[in-house]
Amino acid sequence: MAQRGVGGVLCLGDLVGYGPDPGPCVRLIRERDAAVVAGNHDYAVAGLTSLGFFNPYARAAAEWTSRELGHDDRSWLSDLPLRATVGPATLVHASPLHPEDWNYLFSAEDGAGAFPHFSTPLCFVGHSHLPGVWVQDGRRVSYHRGSGRIKLDPSCRYLINVGSVGQPRDRDPRAAYALWDEAEEWVEWVRVVYPIPLTQQKILRAGLPSVLAERLSRGA
Repeated sequence: MAQRGVGGVLCLGDLVGYGPDPGPCVRLIRERDAAVVAGNHDYAVAGLTSLGFFNPYARAAAEWTSRELGHDDRSWLSDLPLRATVGPATLVHASPLHPEDWNYLFSAEDGAGAFPHFSTPLCFVGHSHLPGVWVQDGRRVSYHRGSGRIKLDPSCRYLINVGSVGQPRDRDPRAAYALWDEAEEWVEWVRVVYPIPLTQQKILRAGLPSVLAERLSRGA
C-alpha cells in the first residue's frame, strides 16, 4: 500500500479470528491513522458476541485468540463501533441492515435489501471475504464480482465488498484489499502474494485447527 501512495487505511473488522498473529495485527492497525469498525470475530474475542454461532474451527480460534491477546488489546476491540462514516462512505463489517446480526451479503437480492439502510453514495463491507460490488442505478441493483478497477458514476450508489487480507475465499489464495480514490472516483481491487507456507506453519505451531492452515492454499 505504501508503494501505491495510500494516504489512509480503513479497516472493516475481523482484525483477529483465524490467524496466528492477533497481537501484531491489532497493534499494526492501532498504530495507523485508521478508521476501524468491529467484525464478529473481534467482538467474539472481546466477549461481546456469543461463540454459539461459530463453527468449531472458528470457535477454537476465537478462544485461543482471546487467551493470546492482552487485556488492553481486548478492551480496544470491545470499544470498536459497528458502523462509521468517512466522507461519502459508510463502513460496516457485515451489512448496514442490523450490523450487529452479522448477516452475509452474497446475492443481488441481498445487496438490494441493504441499500435503504445507508445514506451515503458508498458503503464498504467485508465479512463474506468475497470481492464484489452491488450497483444501484435508479431502482435497479446489479451485482458483479470484484476485479480490477471500476469508475464510480456519481448518479449511482455502490455497496462494495473489498475482499479479505486474511483467508480470502474466492479460490484465489492471494491476500485481497481495495484501493479507493475519492478524488478521482474509482475503486480498485488489489491482490498480494504473501508467504502462505510460513503462515501455515505458524498456525500449526500455535495448535490451531489444521483446516485453518490448509484452506489458505486453496483460497477457500
